Amino acid sequence: MPITTSDNILITGGAGFLGSFVVEQLRSLGYTKLFVPRRSQYDLTHEAEVERLYADHKPDVVIHLAAEVGGIGANRDNPGRFFFANMAMGLHLIEFARKFGLKKFVQTGTICAYPKFTPVPFREEELWNGFPEETNAPYGIAKKALLTMCQSYRAQYGLNSIYLLPVNLYGPRDNFHPQSSHVIPALIRKCVEARKRRDPFISAWGTGVASREFLYVKDCAEAIVLATLNYDSPEPVNLGSAREITIRDLTETIARLCGFGGEIRWDPTKPDGQPRRCLDTSRAAKAFGFTATTILDAGLRQTIEWFESHADAPPERVY
Repeated sequence: MPITTSDNILITGGAGFLGSFVVEQLRSLGYTKLFVPRRSQYDLTHEAEVERLYADHKPDVVIHLAAEVGGIGANRDNPGRFFFANMAMGLHLIEFARKFGLKKFVQTGTICAYPKFTPVPFREEELWNGFPEETNAPYGIAKKALLTMCQSYRAQYGLNSIYLLPVNLYGPRDNFHPQSSHVIPALIRKCVEARKRRDPFISAWGTGVASREFLYVKDCAEAIVLATLNYDSPEPVNLGSAREITIRDLTETIARLCGFGGEIRWDPTKPDGQPRRCLDTSRAAKAFGFTATTILDAGLRQTIEWFESHADAPPERVY
């Protein structure tokens, strides 16, 4: 059944970084019957709370973006919490999607689910061919288990569920908290603050040789909405920019764009994480016409401008 503007669409995590842009994208297309649950209203790790959420709001479509997530340090410090929270939220939301007979359920996965030494570019067919990088494994495996749940529920119950694999995201409204942010917001905050203090150097984790691919958050929101409206297959789909950059080059680029001219000192006692990440994004282009359009430098400039304009707000307002 096609999704129409009269359908009730529930977006978990819709007040967060990615979710806020998904909500804006849906509204721009005329979808106004949107509901964003807050954790204070519904704790999605509890079965009874998820059942109450569905009963209260009677969604036709659920886009599940909520997650417990962070950078390498946060993953290393919270493996049990990240596994449980992500597994529990997805488990209950998919089960009640079946029970309530939803038109569509959209599950977002994570690039951390790929094996540690996946051949580059990552193809969806490689998803099960090895164990994830150790610091990301609990989070990645929890998310990957939900792919199997979506596929099995489609096969047995006819639940129209799809599974999307966004690569590392960045952009305005990101989490800039020093204890839990990902690499781009962490580096932006570090460089901006070092510039303001006139520090002679900054410290960067690892060796800088690992590589990553980054997708601008507005591009990812567009991809998720396109898939929600147009993709109906059990096969997972990568969402990315198909462009790879080393952490060393990324750090030097961010320092330049932030106006920090000091030294970058690398700390090899800290982990690099997965050696390389770069996606094959051909399935998304073919299946629902998505190709990322934002160049990294342009996206970084917009992200830095947003952070600088919010840097004097209380910490909880910056991320």
